[in-house]
Amino acid sequence: MNVILSIKPKYANAILSGEKKVEFRKASFKQEIEKVFIYSSAPEQRIIGYFTIDEIISDTPKNLWEEFNDVGSIDKFSFFEYFSNKSIGFSIKIKKVNKFRKSLDPKSVIQDFVPPQSYRYCDEIKAA
Repeated sequence: MNVILSIKPKYANAILSGEKKVEFRKASFKQEIEKVFIYSSAPEQRIIGYFTIDEIISDTPKNLWEEFNDVGSIDKFSFFEYFSNKSIGFSIKIKKVNKFRKSLDPKSVIQDFVPPQSYRYCDEIKAA
């Protein structure tokens, strides 16, 4: 199974460059995931690549910050604002990243595509 994650462009590009080595999330997947396709949200609105998962760590936001702040490409204020009112968060450790040579219009590969609020399960997406 694969998923598409909506990720703000600055974070999506930091993943592709290798600067961002973890993706923080408020919710985790309910199924085993093979690939995480990166949907770079507005204004880009394109699928720009994918990554595989090393592991997913569940912990308090405080502990996640202490362990991963140096590889998360997010400032402390934004991190804790994102996790406000959450007692548990998730850190998806990125294993291998693949950038598409040409980004994809999601509507061209997924019928009736609507950007996911968090994530959406999907089939394999092939780049041109």
